[in-house]
Amino acid sequence: MEFDKDLRSRQETRNLIEQAQQAFQALKHFDQAKIDRIARAICEAGSEHAAELGKLAAEETGFGNPADKEAKNRFASERVWQAVKDMKTIGIIHEDPQKRIWNIGVPVGVIAGIVPSTNPTSTVIYKALISLKAGNPIVFSPHPNAVACTLKAAQIVSQAAEAAGAPKGSISCISTPTMDAVQELMHHKHVRLILATGGGAMVRAAYSSGKPAIGVGAGNGPSYIHKSADIPKAVSDILRSKTFDNGTICASEQSIIVEQCCEERVRDEFKKQGAYFLNTQEAAKIASVLLRCDGTINPKVVGKTACAVAALAGVSVPESTRVLIARETEAGPTRPYSREKLCPILALFVETDENSILKRAVEVLNNEGAGHTFSMHASDEAVIRRFAQEIPVSRFLVNTPSSLGGVGMTTNLFPALTLGCGAVGGSSSSNNIGPLDLINIRAVAWDAKQEAVSADAALIESLAQEILRRLQKESIQ
Repeated sequence: MEFDKDLRSRQETRNLIEQAQQAFQALKHFDQAKIDRIARAICEAGSEHAAELGKLAAEETGFGNPADKEAKNRFASERVWQAVKDMKTIGIIHEDPQKRIWNIGVPVGVIAGIVPSTNPTSTVIYKALISLKAGNPIVFSPHPNAVACTLKAAQIVSQAAEAAGAPKGSISCISTPTMDAVQELMHHKHVRLILATGGGAMVRAAYSSGKPAIGVGAGNGPSYIHKSADIPKAVSDILRSKTFDNGTICASEQSIIVEQCCEERVRDEFKKQGAYFLNTQEAAKIASVLLRCDGTINPKVVGKTACAVAALAGVSVPESTRVLIARETEAGPTRPYSREKLCPILALFVETDENSILKRAVEVLNNEGAGHTFSMHASDEAVIRRFAQEIPVSRFLVNTPSSLGGVGMTTNLFPALTLGCGAVGGSSSSNNIGPLDLINIRAVAWDAKQEAVSADAALIESLAQEILRRLQKESIQ
């Protein structure tokens, strides 16, 4: 029976890709105005159904909370649309009259959209919007634990897109996700690009498919609270970030690094604002439930509140606890607190000086999270400059909540839910991914030598005319 399910899912995937390819043949002939009408319709539908989809996602997955998922849905529709609405993606998108070069935007074709369980509806809205803005159809593969809400999100934006003029099949979603279906999606001849957001195994599979892929690695961002920081604001930002949707955004802080001289002030402020510091025994109990035997994160803690994680581990904490913090001294695969924790748990590293802090931050990232995100709270611009040139990340955030700043909610970065990690993080891009990452550029260029010769000839002619005028003037005199 499972064999039949695999066959059905594979055939469904083939059918969806064929429909998407037919849609692409029509989309190739759409001008910018038609494309923009479709993208705007996706935005409006995502915004209109943000609350409904947020509730569905939280209920089906058990991750995060409806209010923050609604906020992510609105961000994925309204903020992304504001960023792309005036962007040229179709036809001639740039002209350089002096160099005589045109850049023409060319859609890549059918996109495979891998959807994570942590952001199952906002990812659909966001990827559908940037894909169609770039003139590409997209076929989604939902996470098995988020099928219903992902399908619903895809249906909503698909209907809106088609009502605005998109060809049927421009946005679709696999209803029975299996490994066979995912393999079919990633390897089908009509799929031109894989847009992968999810676990490490899924991202590696995308890059191993032989197709062009944009995948993102794990986030494991340290946050350095420098002695020059506004400590109450820094703590407030970190707690706001780490509790947003219960820590399911990959750009959220995973560890705090402070210098010994300000450890006490930082601890007192965290306690004042609702953090709970675990003692050695409590930290050991929590650590035992964070990871599975294979070293991957335990899904039972993902997107849960601090109190829920504590209860799972048999640790009693006040009901008002917002975040759990454990002292850590090392980074590595067997040190759970130094790893990515998609829930409101933080590690605390205390170092002797700035040099050891820099070394520790790099160590944490090189173990997991290289290329992703680092945040720093400081008013000393010299130290910000120093760290910005040394930390191996694509997003270096200053005095802002990391999860919200990384995706572009509280910064002027491009608003995105797929955050490239660059080569150091095993990603093909270091960008916050947008429509311009989903097109090819066709360059039209004139012969530079011929242009130079023409310019020289014109100059010679001009000089000759000037000499002739002077000779004529002298002969008259």
